[in-house]
Amino acid sequence: MLDESLLDAPEALARADRRGLLRGAAEAGARVRTAARHAAEAGLADLKPEGRPRAVLVAGSGAAATGVADLLTALAGTAAPVTRLRPTGVAPAAGALRWALPGWAGSVDLLLIATADGTEPGLALLAEQAYRRGCTVVGVAPRRSPLTEAVDGAHGLVVPMAEAPYEEETEVPFTGIGPGALWALLTPLLVLLDRVGLVTAPPETLQQVADRLDSTAERCGPAIATYSNPAKTLAAELADSLPLIWTEGTAAAPAGRRFAAVLTELAGRPALAAELPEALPAHGALLVGPFAGDADPDDFFRDRVDDPQALHARVVLLRDRPAGGLTAAPAAREIALAQDTPVSELEPEEGGELECLAELLAVTDFAAAYVALATV
Repeated sequence: MLDESLLDAPEALARADRRGLLRGAAEAGARVRTAARHAAEAGLADLKPEGRPRAVLVAGSGAAATGVADLLTALAGTAAPVTRLRPTGVAPAAGALRWALPGWAGSVDLLLIATADGTEPGLALLAEQAYRRGCTVVGVAPRRSPLTEAVDGAHGLVVPMAEAPYEEETEVPFTGIGPGALWALLTPLLVLLDRVGLVTAPPETLQQVADRLDSTAERCGPAIATYSNPAKTLAAELADSLPLIWTEGTAAAPAGRRFAAVLTELAGRPALAAELPEALPAHGALLVGPFAGDADPDDFFRDRVDDPQALHARVVLLRDRPAGGLTAAPAAREIALAQDTPVSELEPEEGGELECLAELLAVTDFAAAYVALATV
């Protein structure tokens, strides 16, 4: 159950935020700037590659690696295939995850390793395997971590992960789910892929991303009342609901999948994400079944005072600007409302692709944090 009164009690939110979720969201812009500086100091901005890699492989543990791989795949488009390497198993002795390169990987391929932990032995072994195959290896990991030493030993390039400005004052676990961790890992890889021509992320664009994250944090911060705070408004609308996150646009798709992931990991809330127009048949049964807005299969005369609130579907439309003016959002909205399913909508302000992505990620990260903190 969501305690909506807590959303407009900044001091109570601060006391409940033992994991530093709101601070992590507010610091995302600072992390982008620090990570860009670390990338420049590591020499990424001065690289002069001899063409594009055949394929880009992304490996890492936790939600950060999933988010980084998903975002890079969306941003690179068809320029080169970006593939996330999933763990292939668990080592029997240590219980650690293992990764393996595909059989075709070789000297014309690029391996990116991103982790907010840096102690995973399986990733160190993957770096060694890539070295034997001739793959170029670039890692982003905490400074002085075992993985940093492993990538150095594989003649790869390591960028130290940008730390939070006030990390010593928080007790944030190494889940990698927080927005600050995501941007700390993603930014150096954007710098690298910009140099090899797979994405467009020059220094001025990254500065615009950091500025957009800062301005969004100002609009979504705990001191801003719910009625004028898009993140708090969305969190309140998600009370006692099963979020069906429907996305439209290149930037919106990975933002929607991440929103579903952080709602589950941070707030323990189930959520489903799908891209339009495929979302309509994929989630259509949820609009008319037991999760429908007007569904109430219980006996009308039964006392419900002590019963938990039933979950009802709520559509969350995350939209980027449609290509060529074509959009499925109006039809999706009409279908949902025709089934008495409420709809929330979120669309970024004008700007470049990375700026729009940053705004969607920031608002939904703040919203997930508010849902987590206000759930009682």
